Amino acid sequence: MKRIFSIFSVVLATVAMTPSCTNLESEMYDVINPGIFPVNGDDANALVTSAAYSPFRSNWYSGLWASSYGGIHVTTDMTTDIGYCQWNDVEWPDLLQVNFTANSTAPTAIYKNYIRDISKMTLTMERIASISMDETLKNRLDAELHCGRGWLAYILYDLYGPIQVASLDLLNNPLSDEVAPRLSQEDMVKFIEDDMNAAIAVLPATYKVSDTNYGRFTKGLAYTVLMKLYMHEKNWAKAIECGRELMKPEYGYGLMNDYKEIFTLENEGNKETIWACVCSRSVNQQLWLAHVLSSECPTNNPNIQKWGGYRVPWEFYHTFDPADKRLEVLVGDFVGTDGVRYNEQNPGSVLMSGALPIKYGEDPDATGAESQIDWIVYRYADVLTLMAEALARNENAVTQEAVDLLNMVHTRAGLQAYATSDFASVDTFLDAVLLERGHELWFEGVRRSDLIRYGKYIEYARLYKHSVTAQDYMNLMPLPQSVIDESKGKIVQNPGY
Repeated sequence: MKRIFSIFSVVLATVAMTPSCTNLESEMYDVINPGIFPVNGDDANALVTSAAYSPFRSNWYSGLWASSYGGIHVTTDMTTDIGYCQWNDVEWPDLLQVNFTANSTAPTAIYKNYIRDISKMTLTMERIASISMDETLKNRLDAELHCGRGWLAYILYDLYGPIQVASLDLLNNPLSDEVAPRLSQEDMVKFIEDDMNAAIAVLPATYKVSDTNYGRFTKGLAYTVLMKLYMHEKNWAKAIECGRELMKPEYGYGLMNDYKEIFTLENEGNKETIWACVCSRSVNQQLWLAHVLSSECPTNNPNIQKWGGYRVPWEFYHTFDPADKRLEVLVGDFVGTDGVRYNEQNPGSVLMSGALPIKYGEDPDATGAESQIDWIVYRYADVLTLMAEALARNENAVTQEAVDLLNMVHTRAGLQAYATSDFASVDTFLDAVLLERGHELWFEGVRRSDLIRYGKYIEYARLYKHSVTAQDYMNLMPLPQSVIDESKGKIVQNPGY
């Protein structure tokens, strides 16, 4: 299954545009002659793999899903009640204290590092359009570009609000003084919708792990992104439509029986996985356990490095029922390699800030920090719990269907099923969904968006992060100051910054 990212040695040739174009990119046609490359289907495949998939990696310290500082799930969850880093050194306080400014590194990095990839995908669409090649392959590659561009646009929109999107004419005229504008909110949503619907029209529902195309974008991924977009926009009816689509048998999605088995080498490509970053010994490697484990933590593989950083704060840990099976991999009590029992009462330096978010199994072949276990980005439990929330909000009622969907995830954790009578109001049900999503999806990059949707993000930053700097406008992160400066007043910063 470790196939798709072996093509990353082929790089899309680009060059930064003049400063007025503010971190967008155009193609440098005098570096690669379009008459020489790309000229056939193999060239197009390599070009699309580089342009569309490069942002969506978990590769050491690069990629949107890197396990390190800068990964989106790390960046966002560290600003919420479920995340902390014991290092708390110069790189982390802006996140941990929700202290965002336009000159802060972490809150602005995802925009700064990935906005140019929107333009790369747009240019690649144009480049492959004129290649003489198998039309079925061409259509699929074009759909993958639309999927990647729409997905990245959604991620940036969720973090920063409407983003800059350069037209093809502007990208093909890099010496122009024109500045790529930020879209309106309406146009931003339409841009994402159009891209995802273009992908849905062509891409297969899913790929089996045995398929040579496993790891490429699918219709299931596109519908998941659309569902998240509609939840963001509070368009509950459309979110429900996406959820119902993803529940159809053609996708083959389902819950694994055992939570801890989802995230293991043996079960890569399991039925719960909608899309994962393909990791391997040779190309992409994620570093999760190295960031979590401390030297006192016992492991079967003695070669795994242990840096002792990431934790789930005790306050959130205590919201779990002690019978919850998810605590098997969210560890707050263990006997260390030194024979000492570590827990909240005797934390040592290991558990001083919270429990160990181990989640992923060990890579038996790891020789250091690296792991070849695929990093799961979206999975079916996420869809089911979003569906439960959307149904309750859309109907303004606690329906049996919504409770049943919540119970599918809740009872998998070994907990007693809810009855509709357990919820005195819609709000009590929605609170149960929010808590369940926190218990299920910690460090999967959904907590910030969930809290914002519930109107609790800044409230929780003050209550649980004890932040004295969090302000209401920080629901959106700031654009980098460099973008504002280079635009010479044409790009407006997010309010408050």
